[in-house]
Order: sequence, then structure tokens, then C-alpha cells
Amino acid sequence: MAYSGIKGKTAIVTGGGEGIGYAIAEALVKNGANVVLNDLDPELSKKAAKEIDQIHPGNCKSFAGDAGSIKTIDEIIDFAVNSFGDIHFVVPNAGITLFGDFLKFTPESFNKVVELNLQGAFFLVQKAVLKMIEKGHSGKVVLLSSQVGIRAYRNLTTYAMTKAALRMMAVNLAYELDQHHININVIAPGATLTERTKLEQPDYEGIWGRLNPNGRVGKPEDIAHTCLFLLSGEADHINGQTISVDGGWTTAGKYPEDLN
Repeated sequence: MAYSGIKGKTAIVTGGGEGIGYAIAEALVKNGANVVLNDLDPELSKKAAKEIDQIHPGNCKSFAGDAGSIKTIDEIIDFAVNSFGDIHFVVPNAGITLFGDFLKFTPESFNKVVELNLQGAFFLVQKAVLKMIEKGHSGKVVLLSSQVGIRAYRNLTTYAMTKAALRMMAVNLAYELDQHHININVIAPGATLTERTKLEQPDYEGIWGRLNPNGRVGKPEDIAHTCLFLLSGEADHINGQTISVDGGWTTAGKYPEDLN
């Protein structure tokens, strides 16, 4: 299906060097959007943007930097406007997962997770929305939460707190920004096979294929398709909602230890 309201619009996608962020940036460019692709790793950011830009030359540009940094966020906003003239979509996808026992979790680790997962998302959205209001047009935001922000998971308390907070951020902003015609929704991915998760857990695909009720692990494209819909004109009447894209795990899925 070809979605309306995407072509010619400009999106910022953070954490786009690989995995879910890459898939979202790729889907947007395939549908005619301009994309500023951010990643912390300069080489990865440049490589990803170059690959995606081959779809529609000139539509995808790289901007490397820490998406949790206010300075970097200001620079990304300026870069997007200078490159494409405007901002219409924001997808703060960059995030960090740090496992750790609650009783031993350090302030340094806590701040690291909160800075990227919450501060980065909050201020990127704030500054992009201010630009949309200044330009006098509507816009759309998609936040990336997690199934861990819905169901408990061992040793991920801080991460889970940030992902649950993003859901409430969307609920509040849907109410607060409605007067400016800004829609903000959330995707809560489940276990998704990416470059990172392949390294984190041996046989990640096989394990989660058995744990998810639908019998398979998620793919970055599953998240990208949902994101594209939420950014499109077809989703104009959806606001402040969280969509789980997890193969049904948050309904009845089991945990890895249940396989032992």
C-alpha cells in the first residue's frame, strides 16, 4: 500500500545506523520523504545514509552525534532545516539498554540510560515541534517505546522506566499539542532481530521464535511498516496511542527462563 502524506516531507530519525532506525529511514525514503539519519557512530551514520540515498539520490543525509545531547539535538534541527527547508516528522529511535541488578545499579548507569532514552527524545521532539509551529504546519511524531515498558523483565528496571515514560509523554503531548495539529504516537517493539540483539543472545531468533505467540521473532521491517503508517495521512485520527509490534508477546508470551 502506498501511504499518503509522506512524499516530499522531511523526517529526522535518530539511531538510524542499523536495525530498526535504519529500516524506518529506508521506508521513508522509499516513499519519497527526505531523511536526516543520525547515529552516534560517524562511519556507521555515513554508510547507512549513503546506502539509503541510492534509492532516491539527495533524499537522505547523515548527521552523526550523541542524540541524548542538547547541543547535538540543536545541531540536528538546524541541519535538517538547512538541508531540506523544513521538518515534518520526528522519530527519536536512539536508545540504550543496560541490564543490571536494581540493588547494584549505579547513578552513572542510571543517568546514561535516562539521558539518551528520555532527555534525547523529549528535547528533540520539543525543538522539532517548535520549528513546525514556527513554519505554521502540522506534523507527526513517533516515539519508540518497548514491550519492556509494558511487561516486567528482570534486570531492566531503569530501561523499563524510560520506555514506560515515553508512553505517558505521548499521552500528554497528544492533548497538549493537538491545538497545533501535531500527532504523537508510540510503537512498543517486542523482541526484534537486529545486529545488536544477535550479539546479545545466542540463537536470539530461535529463542524468541518459541517465546512469541505468533511463532517468530520480529524484524526491523515490522516496526518500519507501522511507523510509516503512523506518519501517514491515513493515521491522522490516531493520537496519543501505543501500538505493540511484538508478535503477541505482551498478551501471553513466555520468558527465556521458561524454556529451561
